[in-house]
Amino acid sequence: MGDANKILDDMNDRSREVFRTVVESYLETGDPVGSRTLTRSLSEKVSAATIRNVMQDLEYLGLLDSPHVSAGRIPTQMGLRMFVDGLLEVEDLRASDRQKINATLGSNTADVGSMLDRVGAALSGVTQGASLVLTPKHEAEIRHIEFVSLAQDRALVVLVFSDGHVENRVFTPPAGQTPSSMREAANFLNAQIEGKTLSEVSGLMRREIADRRQEIDVLAQDLIESGFAAWDSQGDDQARLIVRGRANLLGDGEKSEELDRIRVLFDDLERKRDIAEFLELTEDGEGVRIFIGSENKLFSLSGSSLVVSPYMNSDRKIIGAVGVIGPTRLNYGRIVPIVDYTAQLVGKLLSDRS
Repeated sequence: MGDANKILDDMNDRSREVFRTVVESYLETGDPVGSRTLTRSLSEKVSAATIRNVMQDLEYLGLLDSPHVSAGRIPTQMGLRMFVDGLLEVEDLRASDRQKINATLGSNTADVGSMLDRVGAALSGVTQGASLVLTPKHEAEIRHIEFVSLAQDRALVVLVFSDGHVENRVFTPPAGQTPSSMREAANFLNAQIEGKTLSEVSGLMRREIADRRQEIDVLAQDLIESGFAAWDSQGDDQARLIVRGRANLLGDGEKSEELDRIRVLFDDLERKRDIAEFLELTEDGEGVRIFIGSENKLFSLSGSSLVVSPYMNSDRKIIGAVGVIGPTRLNYGRIVPIVDYTAQLVGKLLSDRS
């Protein structure tokens, strides 16, 4: 990014104004911007020929592009990045946007998932984009674990957390389980796990089984390993991704290739490909980050932009993220404060709840 900032610093006032005007017009309309349009909107009166020369220079620098046979220009991904980093003027949060987000979060349900689902609906409604909400993993300490036989080939592993949260998962137990081997497995685990989180227990459990293989019945050992595999194999599901507002990206005027790209994006999201990286993207610091097109592997094929902000718990630890997806010509100046406000509000609500 240093090179792009140097380009911006080296521009004269006229080039910078032409560049800013092209990008702002494109973000507002989605249309290429021609020299005739610019002669009417620039503060300094210059000829269309002069403006064309400036635009050619900006195209040579990789900041503007000429789509197809159009005489107008649109910003490149590099140009959008430079605009966002160096020239973007972020608006104050509009009172109407604040009210809509507050109203959606208003009912204080005990279910965090429902609350975050409403956050997603609010974000997509207010921004007319698609929203992403990554819910927090449940990292409370474990109080108790139990195995329950459902049938010969089905058992339930039940985890009770110190905050009262309970999770169940069905799995296929090893053959030949008896009531005593299930009790033995649960007793062994409960002696080890109290006061530890699920992520801490997994490694500990494997080490303990290896060290104390002689002390624990083979059946109980197999039950512990297969029961914990049920948790490990679904580990990503502890952090649920909520995607709302898909229809907002599928407007009537979209070209077929844009629709195809958007479908690819949502197929990727629904398969949760690279979602583990989604939260990592936000961990470089507090506040809103903007990813344009291929800057984010998850969105590279769709040509979309992502405006995302982490939210934190009362210990200032990042536990999730909220974001808005849209075409690269998003109204960044309006959407940045919306995402920022929503992330802060979610963090506060979750901190108050705990």
